Amino acid sequence: MSEASAGTRVAIVTGAARGIGAATAVRLAEDGFAVAVLDLDEAAAKGTVEQIEAAGGRALAVGADVSDSAAVEAAVERIATELGPPVVLVNNAGVLRDNMLFKMSDSDWDIVMNVHLRGAFLMTRAAQKHMIDAKWGRIVNLSSTSALGNRGQANYSTAKAGLQGFTKTLAIELGKFGVTANAIAPGFIETEMTKATAERMGIPFEDFIKGAASQIPVARTGKPEDIAHLVSFFASEGAGFVSGQVVYAAGGPKA
Repeated sequence: MSEASAGTRVAIVTGAARGIGAATAVRLAEDGFAVAVLDLDEAAAKGTVEQIEAAGGRALAVGADVSDSAAVEAAVERIATELGPPVVLVNNAGVLRDNMLFKMSDSDWDIVMNVHLRGAFLMTRAAQKHMIDAKWGRIVNLSSTSALGNRGQANYSTAKAGLQGFTKTLAIELGKFGVTANAIAPGFIETEMTKATAERMGIPFEDFIKGAASQIPVARTGKPEDIAHLVSFFASEGAGFVSGQVVYAAGGPKA
């Protein structure tokens, strides 16, 4: 039995105050993990923690900027002390700064790279030592169908494609320590982020959803819980022979 299985395993979910991150944190708690609900705003993460605790789970709200190296190191140390050594990491934190290339500012590019790519790198670097000590670990990175290219998202598409390369390299480097790394590339998921996109385009959200669903083979858009189910699988004991994979969860084939 590995050290990680001797007691309650600890998971970290970044960007877990709402949307996919919140649904994932709740699902992992249902699976028996103690969950660190990490978000830029610690107060915002408390709603997810309360939901987990109300169902009998254990959770901790943690405020940290995932693109800040010192903040990340401090957050992971706090989690290890207060909840236990983390052996599951879900890199979900993300931002949008959509614009056509000719209108995209330096800061539009930099903030998206910093949160998605630098953030995943810093969080993984800080957490991996606990997984290696436990000889068991699961890393799940949130990519996107935008990794295949998407108009007005040169920054986001590049970051999400980069996460796939990062995932495959982690799988190669960490596999011998009992650590797997996989990526999920969601398609259209109903979240505050997609709602904001609809508002920016001047389209009622219900119409935006209907339009998207008409292009999806399963004839519906995704819910955060659809992604949480897949994270649950990747974080499970039974997924130990699946590593370095990118699964497009988009209601139909994408790649």
